[in-house]
Amino acid sequence: MEDKIRLSVLGFSFNQTQSGTYGLILAEDDGARRLIIIIGTPEAQSIAFCLQGSVPPRPLAHDLFQMLTSEFGITLLEVVIYKYDNGVFHSKMHLRQGEHNIEIESRTSDAIAIALRTRAPIYTTKSIMREQAIVFEENTSPETVQEDEKDNLALDYSLLDTEELETLLKDAIEGEDYELASLLRDELKKKLGSN
Repeated sequence: MEDKIRLSVLGFSFNQTQSGTYGLILAEDDGARRLIIIIGTPEAQSIAFCLQGSVPPRPLAHDLFQMLTSEFGITLLEVVIYKYDNGVFHSKMHLRQGEHNIEIESRTSDAIAIALRTRAPIYTTKSIMREQAIVFEENTSPETVQEDEKDNLALDYSLLDTEELETLLKDAIEGEDYELASLLRDELKKKLGSN
């Protein structure tokens, strides 16, 4: 496989062209390029819980996968986004159990959700970054861009149910993130008012 480029999950942007989907933004480590992957609502919820350091009220499918691999001594070594074809990114999860290396084809959104839970690195190829990434202007430093993006990117909390919102609200208050707590409280009021 060609040289790999390490990526980190930066956040979400709302996808206005396709209802019920979100743009997951991956940032090139030590670079200004961004890769945007369109994912569905359940995967966005799962990734959002990880990014916010919250625990969902009940384990999600990705949590179960992580628990099973841990129980059976399987380690996720890395996720590689290796191909882009007809608007779809293709990924492989590289796992190890004892002396055995295992490679599994996976949807990119699932692989990333699991990588976040196991703290496994996420990579893509140079050609994918060259052909699909968004490049920021050269006079903008990657650190500044990344901090600005983190301030502006957030999950649309309307996609969470009341129990998930309550869990996130509790975590935000305990973490003294009152700005997030205010957003979550307002969304919770909307949900409870519509029932």
